[in-house]
Amino acid sequence: MNKKAIAVISFGTTYPKARLAIERIENSLKEAFPEYDFYRAFTSKMVINKIEREENIKILTPEQLMQKLLDDGYEEVLCQSLHIMAGFEYEKMLHQLFKFEDKFKKLSIGVPMLFSEYDYEHICSELMEHMPKLGQDEAYIYMGHGTEHFANSVYSQVENMFRYLGAENVYVGTVEGFPNLDYVIKRLNKHNIKKVTLAPFMIVAGDHAQNDLAGDEEDSWKSILQSQGYETNVNLIGLGDLDCVCDLYCRHAKMALER
Repeated sequence: MNKKAIAVISFGTTYPKARLAIERIENSLKEAFPEYDFYRAFTSKMVINKIEREENIKILTPEQLMQKLLDDGYEEVLCQSLHIMAGFEYEKMLHQLFKFEDKFKKLSIGVPMLFSEYDYEHICSELMEHMPKLGQDEAYIYMGHGTEHFANSVYSQVENMFRYLGAENVYVGTVEGFPNLDYVIKRLNKHNIKKVTLAPFMIVAGDHAQNDLAGDEEDSWKSILQSQGYETNVNLIGLGDLDCVCDLYCRHAKMALER
């Protein structure tokens, strides 16, 4: 009898409460693939080391996990990425997994959250269902992580998809890329926005969401927008807490098995 495992691989987070969003997606995948034994891996060594140091919890890298599964006699492995885009962390994961592609009877890899046009339309339309009805002087602002990788273009595509679906006052900025907060503020000024709601466009509401987005320090997005006269609300819910995101990752995992 073939031993089968599902490896759910994410960047990870050092915030225990934020980690619940990852667990929610993991549980959805467990339910979708009951015949597979479940395993977790993180791609961020910084996160892995901090969790082990502060919580005494050992989480494996994708490469370490693949070696463990091989040693334990698994023949079929399904790996599902919980990354948002096919950027540096996703490529790092692939580099580690490809070392084992000829060592298992079957190794399947699910794509990240935003990969096809369907993914963008599905996520944006579902997120619109969770937004309050916006007045003409109100806007909803998502903060993404951002990256120097060319996959950073996903954030502009997300905003354009919102517009395509009729959500004109939804904007997307990033902490470490473009579009940034300056871009968002220019959009707010152009459309005479007075009131904004801030939310993370990230799987978990971790460090960036707690500090860069909603922190009380003067350089957080909330503080900067308040200093410029905007009435500001915050919705600190990670994308992993939403059913639509869990469903999408399950879809990607099923598609990976069919390829």
